[in-house]
Amino acid sequence: MKIAIDARGATWYSGTGIGTYTENLIKELIHIDNKNYYHIYWSGRNYNILEKENTKILMTSKKHKRFFQCNYFPSNIEKEQIDLYHVPQNGIGLAENITCKKVATIHDLIPYIMPETVGKSYLIKFLKQMPYIIENCDGLLTVSEYSKKDILKFFPIDPNKIFVTPLAANKRYKPLDKERCKFVIRKHYNINKPFILYLGGFSNRKNVKSLIEAFSKIYNKLNEEYLLVILGSYRSEGKPLLKLCDKLNINSNVCFTGFVPDKFLPVFYNACDVFVYPSLYEGFGLPPLEAMSCGTPVITSNTTSIPEVVGDSSVLINPLNITELSNAMTNVLCNDNLKKELRIKGLKRCKLFSWKKTAQNTLNAYKKIVNPDL
Repeated sequence: MKIAIDARGATWYSGTGIGTYTENLIKELIHIDNKNYYHIYWSGRNYNILEKENTKILMTSKKHKRFFQCNYFPSNIEKEQIDLYHVPQNGIGLAENITCKKVATIHDLIPYIMPETVGKSYLIKFLKQMPYIIENCDGLLTVSEYSKKDILKFFPIDPNKIFVTPLAANKRYKPLDKERCKFVIRKHYNINKPFILYLGGFSNRKNVKSLIEAFSKIYNKLNEEYLLVILGSYRSEGKPLLKLCDKLNINSNVCFTGFVPDKFLPVFYNACDVFVYPSLYEGFGLPPLEAMSCGTPVITSNTTSIPEVVGDSSVLINPLNITELSNAMTNVLCNDNLKKELRIKGLKRCKLFSWKKTAQNTLNAYKKIVNPDL
């Protein structure tokens, strides 16, 4: 097969779920597959990591992205006699004049289910393009069985057209020396107390507000003085959370770090006592899997795709029940046996997921889409 992939999202959305997915998928595909030919549309630096005998890297410009999507890609695909074209970023940007088989990865349908949590321009683009993408793709990839059900709920298509290819945590997420990690966090972030960790963004669907409210009910009742550490650039979305901490009089107990480079994320996961992820909706939800891969106890939501990912290796709570969330944090932080049990279960569970498996499942889907009779 000759496979073309729109890989621009790897750099454009670096640090997001789509960026992580695109980068890791392509790396693993070209690692496990020496038979097929990969035509990779790229933007930005680090393209050399994809150079192999069976790959061809074509550089594009973000400034002229519409020209590349609507003119250059279709022309190049026809000229190179490509068999299959893959758009990993929810199919957004799929041109109408693509002549080969087409596949898109639909990560979730959040703009349909929780439109109030999505930026207006992206919402309009998504709602406008998605019916065309679903109808015109020869196959769809998605990241969980839950997301597949959502797609079928809104678009009653042949279920055999949708292939589930779960994600994975990067290899850098692994158990590290806890005391060493605490030292690094003290040195670089001046965090010198035991802490509860959250990372994953500040959209309303991430439900960080409930986490802060739950923490405010227990922080002065725990057996140690804990901080709630919240990672990420909060900008306008996170500013109401700062006001909430002020209102609850817990400013000195909550630390907003701002942007944290990727290299420190495994250190934070390993240094914390528990990772809490009370999201209201996830197509997959990588952070709990990353935390488990580091041997960290996890408390997370019992909704959408999350139970499918974590199984029985985490404490599952109703994310809208603040009392349930605060009780779960108290139980984990005050129970060493429970911490140990969650650590063991989490490390075992995360072995079920790998980017190699994601790539192999994707390659199998490619073959089925190009040759449905196989």
